[in-house]
Amino acid sequence: MASLLLINPNTTQAVTDRLRRQLVAQLGMSGPARLHACTARFGAPYIADAATYQVGARAVLDAFALHVAEHGLPGAVLVGCFGDPAVWALRSLHPQLPAMGLAEAGMREAAAHGPFAVVTGGHAWQPLLRQLAADRGLAGPQGLVAVHTVEATGGQMAADLHAAQALLHEAAQACLAQHPGVRALVLGGATLGGLAEPLADTLGLPVVDNVAAGGRWLAGHLSSPLSGPQVGRVQP
Repeated sequence: MASLLLINPNTTQAVTDRLRRQLVAQLGMSGPARLHACTARFGAPYIADAATYQVGARAVLDAFALHVAEHGLPGAVLVGCFGDPAVWALRSLHPQLPAMGLAEAGMREAAAHGPFAVVTGGHAWQPLLRQLAADRGLAGPQGLVAVHTVEATGGQMAADLHAAQALLHEAAQACLAQHPGVRALVLGGATLGGLAEPLADTLGLPVVDNVAAGGRWLAGHLSSPLSGPQVGRVQP
């Protein structure tokens, strides 16, 4: 059974550890199934703008090359960042390799409900996420209609998740008031996994947890051989 690979493009090992714990618990991994987790060797502690995003993309490719040199190609790779640095490059360089990021995974799940919006931390993410949605065919009136950000980055919110929950709830309410046609939200941020369900309970509409969405995508590759998509397509 091929192993799965998680790459954290941030240099903070605690983010990698948190993501891996959540994914292993969600997938119920045991026996021969393995989830390798890599942390970027260089870059930012937490990607928060276009500059650190570009460095993070290079760090993803570096981590991937090191993993392949030691373990061979994985069965699938998940980039643990709500922004998906280097995912497109991985698909282009390795057309048979299923590759996904937290942002696209979350957006695709939300799009199944109709027009959706993203709530996340860090104002610099707005243009990056809008461009990602456009590149993946997820923009427009029936796709991503809004990106609502708070000033604090995901890394800053991770320091106090209780306060982050209140801040994100307020942001989600403001987003829905401005965009009443939204049918689902994506709560974005590698460190914010687990916070979506309480929001959904109070808001009364689906709120997609980006980490859990990535886990559901990985689940489809737990026992699958390497038989990935064509360049640019999404492996179901």
